[in-house]
Amino acid sequence: MADTTVKLYSNTLRNPVMNGSGTLGYGKEIEPLWPIETLGAYVTKGLSLRPHHGNQVPRVWEERYGMINSIGLQNVGVTRFFDEYFPLFRKKNTPVIVNFFGFTEDEYVACAENIKPDPLIVGLEINLSCPNVKKGGISFGKDPDMVGGIIRQVKAVTPIPLIAKLTPEVKNIMDIACAAHEAGADGLTLINTIPAAAVDAVGKKVPIKGGLSGPALRSVALRAVYEISKAVPVPVIGSGGIMDYMDAVYFFMAGAKAVEIGTVTFVDPFAIPKIIDGIKDYMERERYADMDSIIGCAHCEDLNGR
Repeated sequence: MADTTVKLYSNTLRNPVMNGSGTLGYGKEIEPLWPIETLGAYVTKGLSLRPHHGNQVPRVWEERYGMINSIGLQNVGVTRFFDEYFPLFRKKNTPVIVNFFGFTEDEYVACAENIKPDPLIVGLEINLSCPNVKKGGISFGKDPDMVGGIIRQVKAVTPIPLIAKLTPEVKNIMDIACAAHEAGADGLTLINTIPAAAVDAVGKKVPIKGGLSGPALRSVALRAVYEISKAVPVPVIGSGGIMDYMDAVYFFMAGAKAVEIGTVTFVDPFAIPKIIDGIKDYMERERYADMDSIIGCAHCEDLNGR
């Protein structure tokens, strides 16, 4: 029988499948459909030091090859999450990755300080796509120096492994990944959404500008995972356009230690259990004994030197 467990820092996950941040609410919302402990680990909505109201509607927009979202990081705040929602994960013995953010360096640091270590917390996933309000609104994740600086500050206040979630909206994502690693990041999530907009032809307006997710991102994310997992010696979590179990397999072969599933859950709320079962069936059919035998197996020299 294929062994789907993966070890990530001090935790052994029952499988390498997680949800993308913000796609399963606070966890309890999916429980009427399937148990949260089905996941290898649950990734929280982006949490801030204080509650954040987010953007006006519309917040989501369906496109032919994906979905545009502009939630605006709406959340209940880190304190309320641990008071009201974390007990579910303790009851279900489900590992958690805490996604968090800030609009200043101080907010990032204060939020991380408020997340106390717990055996169920696998890591902190730092969202670097937020605008730095003290530097004219440029995203933290677009500048290698800012990425290195904020990671060093957060690493100084928490012993929990820090996973940097990188935006593809940069000239060279490899430079950003290297800066994160050199500053002490323990892992990378590749990638976040791509800036996009929709047009309402009837209303003659642009009703939403936000981040594009879904199948259109898969090849972009795969290239980032493939190249960066070969060059940067920390675990990589693949994220972007995974719609079925074979998409997940491609990410493992490209070098991802685990994957995050997002947009497809809005198409089929049972997609994550189906993907987990599909990975296990594929491994048994193709005689992969464990995840180590499939992760990075596509890491061979390019025949054309690219």
